[in-house]
Amino acid sequence: MSSDDVVLRIRHISKRFEIYDKPRHRLQQMLFGRWKTYYREFRALHDIDFEVKKGECVGIIGRNGAGKSTLLQIVTGTLQPTAGTVERHGRIAALLELGSGFNPEFTGRENVYMNAAILGLTKAETDAKYDDIVAFADIGEFIDRPVKMYSSGMMVRLAFAVNAFVDPDILIVDEALAVGDAVFQQKCMRFIRTFKEEHTILFVSHDTGAVVNLCDRAVLLESGQVKMIGSPKEVSEQYLKDLYAENQVVEGGRQEQPARPERREGEYYDVRRTLINGSRYRNDMEVFKFSKQSCFGAGGAEIESVFFSDSDGRPLSWIVGGEIVRLTITVLVQTDMNKPIVGFTVKDHLGQWILGDNTFITSQGAPVSARAGQRLVAEFEFYMPTLCPGNYSIDCAVADGTQDNHVQAQWVHDAVIFVSHSSYTFSLYGAVMRKIDLRIQ
Repeated sequence: MSSDDVVLRIRHISKRFEIYDKPRHRLQQMLFGRWKTYYREFRALHDIDFEVKKGECVGIIGRNGAGKSTLLQIVTGTLQPTAGTVERHGRIAALLELGSGFNPEFTGRENVYMNAAILGLTKAETDAKYDDIVAFADIGEFIDRPVKMYSSGMMVRLAFAVNAFVDPDILIVDEALAVGDAVFQQKCMRFIRTFKEEHTILFVSHDTGAVVNLCDRAVLLESGQVKMIGSPKEVSEQYLKDLYAENQVVEGGRQEQPARPERREGEYYDVRRTLINGSRYRNDMEVFKFSKQSCFGAGGAEIESVFFSDSDGRPLSWIVGGEIVRLTITVLVQTDMNKPIVGFTVKDHLGQWILGDNTFITSQGAPVSARAGQRLVAEFEFYMPTLCPGNYSIDCAVADGTQDNHVQAQWVHDAVIFVSHSSYTFSLYGAVMRKIDLRIQ
């Protein structure tokens, strides 16, 4: 690694705190500390040493109390180390406790300028970025109202926008993806993916999926020390191994097996459905209405509606994983389309594509062309997978051409949001099971 490539160099950082059981012990330590110690020492960090180079995304992972937050505060300069040094090359913006640096009496506009100045921007530079900040935050007229009137969601939106648009060389993200609504989370994820193409990110999270998906390297902290530095996959596996080794609980017991339901010939039926749907493990998904907040494309067609329904066409606002659903996308054609393609993709909170399809292959046998003023209706019927608890969104698109060579007429980000509640699924995607068996051999 060339020294010119390094933007952050952490050298043998240690941090200890003095813990006093009673307030008077602080005074006694000042007066009589040469002869007696009145505090207990807590070592938050010990000999942390690694480098981050330009254009790299480094994940920091570890359990609560491992020292992640203390390390970030030292990197940003808000906390001084007991020993060691931090070399920073470039501007650092930190998405830590979003909104904590706002003055509640100031308006959103005033807080934007104040925080930008703290991060090193001149008024002229802030003027040039102000419209982008306000557009990203999307809080409307509240930008000119005191921050004390903001909801927590509005505070998060504005704080993220300020830190994201000050052109930092190093962006520090500490669980910031866990805040805000589902649409805003997706917007933040798109920004981070674009930002990491040319800048440096220090990404701190308990979410191993996020670390593997976003990072180039990862650092595992344990009890204030670096336990491992390596690929995100290897480090995440070690973290999970340590976590489960400590918290593993094994329970036994004999349970009566419920009678398996009768199944019609040809029906694709999850063998667990009767048991699951009568228990707390049922994979319920709350579906929200179609919304077109963010889209792009060359034009020529407009997506008018997107909704889930059952196999009989009745709209659904609640879905149970493992059951048949139909996703219907209606498109208004504005310019003649010779080879229209309509498709969708389901994304998790990290923006990862976990499910999707389009009409290209199935329409080859019976080509469809559309004229201006007509409407295209695309239907996708499938077994809804079981999904881990969390927020999910569906992107929808319409194009003209072929799979490999087409013109994107319109792509709608986060057209439908749905939330997966209680679930028995621990993987990214839960398949419907045709058979599950356990026996003694």
